[in-house]
Amino acid sequence: MAKLGEMRGRLERELPALLERHGVPAAAIAVVAGDEVAEVAAGVLNTGTGVSATTDSVFQIGSITKVWTATLVLQLVDEGRVELDAPVRRYLPDLRLGDEAAAAAITVRQLLSHTGGFEGDIFTDTGPGDDCVEKYVATLSDVAQLFDPGELFSYNNAGYVVLGRIVEVLREKPYDECLRDQLATPLGLTHFATGASDAIRFRAALGHIAPEPGADLVPAPMWSLMRSNGPAGSVLSMTARDLTTFARMHLAGGTWNGHEVLSAKSVAAMPQRQVTVPPLGIMGDGWGLGWELFDAAGGPVYGHDGNTIGQAAFLRLAPEQGVVVALLTNGGDAMSLYAEIVPALLRDLAGVEVELPPKPPAEPEPFEAARYLGTYSSTLADLVVSQDDGGRVWLEQRPKGVAAELAAALRSELVRLRDDTLILREAQEGIHLPLVFLGDDGDGHAQYVHSGRATRRAG
Repeated sequence: MAKLGEMRGRLERELPALLERHGVPAAAIAVVAGDEVAEVAAGVLNTGTGVSATTDSVFQIGSITKVWTATLVLQLVDEGRVELDAPVRRYLPDLRLGDEAAAAAITVRQLLSHTGGFEGDIFTDTGPGDDCVEKYVATLSDVAQLFDPGELFSYNNAGYVVLGRIVEVLREKPYDECLRDQLATPLGLTHFATGASDAIRFRAALGHIAPEPGADLVPAPMWSLMRSNGPAGSVLSMTARDLTTFARMHLAGGTWNGHEVLSAKSVAAMPQRQVTVPPLGIMGDGWGLGWELFDAAGGPVYGHDGNTIGQAAFLRLAPEQGVVVALLTNGGDAMSLYAEIVPALLRDLAGVEVELPPKPPAEPEPFEAARYLGTYSSTLADLVVSQDDGGRVWLEQRPKGVAAELAAALRSELVRLRDDTLILREAQEGIHLPLVFLGDDGDGHAQYVHSGRATRRAG
């Protein structure tokens, strides 16, 4: 296996060209092998100001925050204050969802493993105050139940905000303070921010977005999403090194600098598979209690990804070899940058092989499309699958609500990847998005289209 010093030198030489190739303004990488840590950064944090990225720059980690939220919940399990298989209403008796029976039955474990079954992409801004998470949870009373709790995996941002509210209620303080007191302080993190007014103390990355497909990147019009979605990943930022410190605590059995941050039992429980993910190839193979799980050749790998306003983050752990890789970016084709850097580091340092996101076949085979055609609807978008006179199948994504302000409608051709999985023929932001069609509506049509989230057939 390659030595970490060699990896650092190679990254320092190659990263600037890789950023240019993939249109990524800046990136920071931290790599851990045993007790050694290597850091590299390149590019500019904000193309409007030209401030250069350094290894002490903070980037948003997006949904990687969910593993931090899960860790806060497991700390409460350690203290005997939360039971994983207890209904959420034991801790939040006022919880209301669109389906009363589901609201009464959903457990903490199901929220941690994204199997709660209710629609999860709810981005309601309930203000900047310390009560924003409490107010957000109160808005979920009419959220749609897609399937029975525990039946299926469907990535759920709202479920993690509910978990954050459990932490707030039992700790009797806002979520941000729980992060600082329970994790950042005992881990000794030095560059850690829970909001824009906090991040301004550091060299902070700004996200970059394309105003329309194919256009040049411009600085994002805002630094972050709303604070109310904080437990799901809307505001937390840090350096790549500090992110790897959190990961190293998990690899060390929960103890850091002589302080037990999390019990060894809970550390071991978090990467245990709770549910298998539909065969997408872009979101791991299974999910634990917070961790995304990858069936890698050469040994287990787990981690999490994060995306927020023009920023993307990637975290991977190879626990048997003591290797951690964190990649933080602020726009452009971050997925292609990840594909060129992270799998190679894991292979060279840990001897494990993680699969890259799937690509469409060079010569797609014809397929019978009737089962897939129709409209699938969620709060954020309508997904319309149609077939033209020439037999080609198309996906039209029509954003709604807050998503319509941040994304344009897109139309892309779908081809068959395997079985009931179709895939975009052309990449979007570096990803050929696969779609798995599940279930039966009773008339021979798929009941759900699954892209990591289950979206139900309209009507």
